[in-house]
Amino acid sequence: MDFSPDLLTLGKYLTGEFDNREQALAEPVWFVHLRLWQRPVDLFPDDSITLFAEQANIVNLDRPYRQRIFRLMPNPNSETGLYVQYYMPKNPSALTGAGRNPDLLKTLTPDQLELLPGCILSVSQQTVASNRYQFTASPLPDTRCTFTYLGNTVQVSLGFEVTETELYTYDKGIDQETGKATWGAITGPYRYTKREQY
Repeated sequence: MDFSPDLLTLGKYLTGEFDNREQALAEPVWFVHLRLWQRPVDLFPDDSITLFAEQANIVNLDRPYRQRIFRLMPNPNSETGLYVQYYMPKNPSALTGAGRNPDLLKTLTPDQLELLPGCILSVSQQTVASNRYQFTASPLPDTRCTFTYLGNTVQVSLGFEVTETELYTYDKGIDQETGKATWGAITGPYRYTKREQY
């Protein structure tokens, strides 16, 4: 399938190795220094671009966590616009370290993923300069992103903004009783800079 230029650009912007060094140095009380890997995975090649994401505290790079898969695709209900659909690996520990060692992703198949129906973002785009864009991904109205992890139901709020060189993530854990954020981007987004393009 021929992908739209918007989809290809979004995929390129999101793919790479990132960290938030400047933010962590400026605001160490609120933000730990993280490394984030987002690698392409050949999972749904006919209609989308799929990425594997994993992060680690910079002082514990050998203990990465929060493995997730997200799929960039055209909006199925519109001739324009893009969607991001999230999945959870059924066995996240099998992919631990794949951010640094992408060979671990070669055996990954769609049946090893759990679709997270409420974890979908709508993507808008704006031009910031000649051939430079900003993409903003926000939850769809009236959706809740929940999944089961270690026997507990977890609710998260997802979102991001990305340009060619920067990625801001708004992911937060949500207390289902109070609706308040309990972890993640509570005081503002994590502000990552791309250090390497894959």
